[in-house]
Amino acid sequence: MSGELVRVEVKSSVAWLVLNSPENMNALSRGLLEQIERAFIRFEADADVRCVVITGSGRAFSAGGDLLGFREDLTEHGVETLIERLDYAQRIFNRIEALPKPVIAAVNGYAIAGGLELLLCCDIVIAAASARIGDGHARYGIIPAGGATARLPRKIAPNRANLMFYSADYFPAETLEAWGLVNQVVPDEQLLEATATHAERIARHSPLGLAHVKRILGGGGRQTPAEDAKAEIEAFRQYAESNDLAEGLAAFGEKQKPTFTGQ
Repeated sequence: MSGELVRVEVKSSVAWLVLNSPENMNALSRGLLEQIERAFIRFEADADVRCVVITGSGRAFSAGGDLLGFREDLTEHGVETLIERLDYAQRIFNRIEALPKPVIAAVNGYAIAGGLELLLCCDIVIAAASARIGDGHARYGIIPAGGATARLPRKIAPNRANLMFYSADYFPAETLEAWGLVNQVVPDEQLLEATATHAERIARHSPLGLAHVKRILGGGGRQTPAEDAKAEIEAFRQYAESNDLAEGLAAFGEKQKPTFTGQ
């Protein structure tokens, strides 16, 4: 897929999606978003894909939305055209978050504004030591429209989220690891290797079981703890007749490694 805005490669049941527009720091143009959408439609249907990694080429994971496109929409076509662009981006982010497979962000360089909103849709965040992550919208008089205000305060303490929104600063990866947004910070040259280690370990687990866990996690926090916990029982009821559960229990009893099929 050389020369395209998104490169995709599947290795060891892990799909690697590389944002490939380094000349504009992987700004989330309409064309790039369309290619992300096509890739995730494929991932949803492909049983051989059990985990997805998103990373960027060049100096950035993603520097955010296509502000030149925003300006063109607003000045030449009107506000509703801009709103449609933002709504489309939000639908793509929702699709990424809803993928019934774990998604890992491997953050190289800058993840700003829309880039932050993209990584917020991922389940795990691994960052290079040189990575800088921030909201950034306020620097240009823009407000978030890709779900950051909905997702960031659920990932870190609300007062820290407030600081990120209001200051528009770019924070070191180590700071955001301490705050809980980043799972692991690694030397720059080890980013892809460290991410592959996590992704390949995840891909060995039952894809059906992980899909259930992700669905439960996605619905959590909106009820009492007891009600959220009850959702685990309902998911287990659905999972109980699967081949993967039987395989895992048999492998444990026989002291063997299980082989999961997602059935």
